Amino acid sequence: MTIRELQSHISGREKGRGKNASFLKLMEEVGELAEVIRRNHRLKTNQSIKGTVEEELYDVLRSVVALANAYDIDLEKCRKLKERYQDRRWK
Repeated sequence: MTIRELQSHISGREKGRGKNASFLKLMEEVGELAEVIRRNHRLKTNQSIKGTVEEELYDVLRSVVALANAYDIDLEKCRKLKERYQDRRWK
């Protein structure tokens, strides 16, 4: 799945959430990620993903994408622009 496809997929699931709500959800998910990292709760074979670093990392990713969607930002375009900038900066 490309970044653009992920944005489209999440857009269909996160409709109606505004910019502020999307940002607050991201902060909530980052806090949850910090907690499971502190406890080192990792996904193990035959275990539910619930309460794991893996679950919370995806939740953070989903929230970042939802926030980008709320601002009508094409993350694939941003990735390309940022990588070009980084390449020039470090040469």
